[in-house]
Amino acid sequence: MLEIAILGFLFGAFIVYGRLNKYDTISGLATLEDLTVAKALLVAVGLGIVLLSFEISLGLASYHVKPFVLGGVIIGGIAFGIGMAVLGYCPGTLVISAGEGSLDAIIGIIGGLSGGLVFTISLPSIKGILGPSLGKVSAASFVGNNSLLYFLIAVAVGVFMIYLAFFLNKREGRADKKWLYSGVLLGLLDPIVFLKAVENRPIGASTAYPYLFDRIGGLTSSPYFIKIQKPGHWEVVFLTGALIAGFVIAIVKGEFSFKLIHSRWEKYKGSSVLKRVFYSFLGGFILIFGARMAGGCTSGHILSGGMQLAISSLVFALFAFLSLVITGRLFYRKGHNND
Repeated sequence: MLEIAILGFLFGAFIVYGRLNKYDTISGLATLEDLTVAKALLVAVGLGIVLLSFEISLGLASYHVKPFVLGGVIIGGIAFGIGMAVLGYCPGTLVISAGEGSLDAIIGIIGGLSGGLVFTISLPSIKGILGPSLGKVSAASFVGNNSLLYFLIAVAVGVFMIYLAFFLNKREGRADKKWLYSGVLLGLLDPIVFLKAVENRPIGASTAYPYLFDRIGGLTSSPYFIKIQKPGHWEVVFLTGALIAGFVIAIVKGEFSFKLIHSRWEKYKGSSVLKRVFYSFLGGFILIFGARMAGGCTSGHILSGGMQLAISSLVFALFAFLSLVITGRLFYRKGHNND
């Protein structure tokens, strides 16, 4: 358990370093005013694709591709993007920011736990819209995971993603390189977690939410809880380490503070406490419900799944990003401050 918590602490520390967990940073991506998160993820996934292909070819790691459940991935991705835009956090960064004292993140966690519980209860009735399952398909499924062709594809895609990150940074015109270092560190950490000698699994976060609230709500005998019990427990320990990282770093830097209204929220939505509390809970609920429909989130699908060139994860990333940007355009509109 200590090893998992340490990995979670490093995950949290790397994200804090690049300010990838901040509400202003993530909501800035929704309005396309801040590309920090996109650039860091492109570097992390690009580097991870190459490293993971090496590890797997040497027998040091295995693929853990999420199944491509068509309806769940598309509808869940859309819901996830909406929740992420409104909330301004993703499942992992919620916990890190809560450790820094962000009250909206704490409320978002409560909303996320509720979303996880409702998903468990409603799963039998919504199974029909989640399918069909097209299996665990990835680029390796088509060309072979140990083939030279796959390695060349992995390197080409990885290099292109890193190039795209630098291209976006040039267009954005920012001198700060913390996004780059944070992306590189995350791109190193996830393949380490994949190693058979370490955890033999990818990084993930959203399963922790239904796992926790299902336990609290007494749903431990449900088929869904039984299915997610092992990964859910792992992610709770992992996110505990990330929570500690957020708290410790904030204390050391003298930046710990309880804050509900962030500058970008105030710019677009005003300073109403009730409004921020409502949307934090709602955003967290939608975020986790969508993540569980899709079977993953930013860390489990986009980061870890992207490194595996998993079709389910690439499709999820596409729909989540489009939904994030469309929601951001509609939700964060100047002149619509209704305080």
